[in-house]
Amino acid sequence: MKIIAGSAHNQLAENIASHLETSVADVIVDAFPDGETLVQINENIRGEDVYIVQPTCPPTNHNLMELLIMTDAARRASAGRITAVMPFFGYARQDRKDKSRVPITAKLVANLISAAGINRVVTMDLHAAQIQGFFDIPVDHLYARPVMVKYLKEECGVDGKNLAVVSPDVGGVKNARAYSDALGADLAIVAKHRVSATRVEATQVIGDVEGKDVFLIDDMTETGGTLCAAAKILKESGCKRIFAGVSHAVIGETARKRIEDSVIEDLITTDSVPQAYGDNVTALSIAPLFGEAMRRIHNGESVTSLFDM
Repeated sequence: MKIIAGSAHNQLAENIASHLETSVADVIVDAFPDGETLVQINENIRGEDVYIVQPTCPPTNHNLMELLIMTDAARRASAGRITAVMPFFGYARQDRKDKSRVPITAKLVANLISAAGINRVVTMDLHAAQIQGFFDIPVDHLYARPVMVKYLKEECGVDGKNLAVVSPDVGGVKNARAYSDALGADLAIVAKHRVSATRVEATQVIGDVEGKDVFLIDDMTETGGTLCAAAKILKESGCKRIFAGVSHAVIGETARKRIEDSVIEDLITTDSVPQAYGDNVTALSIAPLFGEAMRRIHNGESVTSLFDM
């Protein structure tokens, strides 16, 4: 097995390699003066099982192109099999035509990945699980739920009998139901109205949250608008502590300030992207989860238990 790290999240690749008791391959990832990406693999990978760790987080286009170029370098170096390890899959929200004359970019990215020569994709908590069907190659779709549930139980001291798992919109109900079942908690939904790309209004709470702790769960956040608006109306509905959870915290300074000033006690996320940090942000390591998945794939073992919802 050879692990190649792109520039998107080198620390995650190092952590995965450490979990597997190996090291990241010697690869140069640099840029020419005009901005073109330069990749050079400095060790023999002929016939090897190659894993390229590269979430396509911001800058999305750069990281995606870097993944494709690293793949081409590995393919031309006669790698036996190439697996793209993409904890965060960029463009996942553009998975359908919701307006006239717009692209389905998630499908385009899937086509690019296959055309580059990647044989398999390992990812986590896609915006819509159906995106797996955009690929004509195997996709292992992992979930952050076991990592987050363990943290909630052991570190936050939540009690399922006095806890409500809340979805900030109707589209996240299935995910929220999986968490409520795992925690033995009630389920609630916040109805929202999106005013603009960065502004969201929560209109009402469907379900009983009064006097309970709340775990507000979503797949990702960029501006924090949806989570903060939902947390505000939940607090007005009489809940106690509010914890928020997202698989991918692709947040900037504006979002960090918004979350810090909100009623959210702790934003629990994973280190799937390097942007996942802040005063009220707890980033949990997914290196053991991905490391175990890669070990099983390499050995031809089943990974069902890792992504079974």
